[in-house]
Amino acid sequence: MGTPCPCGTGISYETCCGKFHRGEADAATAEQLMRSRFSAFAVGDAQYLLRTWDPSTAPTKLAFDPGVQYRSLQVLGTKRGGPFDQFGEVEFLATLLFDGHVSQQRERSFFKRVDRKWVYSTGIVD
Repeated sequence: MGTPCPCGTGISYETCCGKFHRGEADAATAEQLMRSRFSAFAVGDAQYLLRTWDPSTAPTKLAFDPGVQYRSLQVLGTKRGGPFDQFGEVEFLATLLFDGHVSQQRERSFFKRVDRKWVYSTGIVD
């Protein structure tokens, strides 16, 4: 089976988000991209995060806080973001461990297609 994927699907990292991180496939939906980006934070894959960020809003570099561990993800809802959409929205709740303290982040993330691929554009943290 392998290591469970951090995105919470219940399948192995290698067959779930690992294939996106390795560049073997592209996310077919906004939710799939959001899950793969959560997993990229969990495994420390800054290059994947930058590669899947809207060029108009992306930072030039990304650094991880070593005191943060990405523990679990719960998708609360989606709007559009399907295989034939151009825009999508995913609302989620991420549970983090920050310097030994449990914290939760609720966010609405917005996605769009650039060159036919889903990219993260921006988000609103509640």
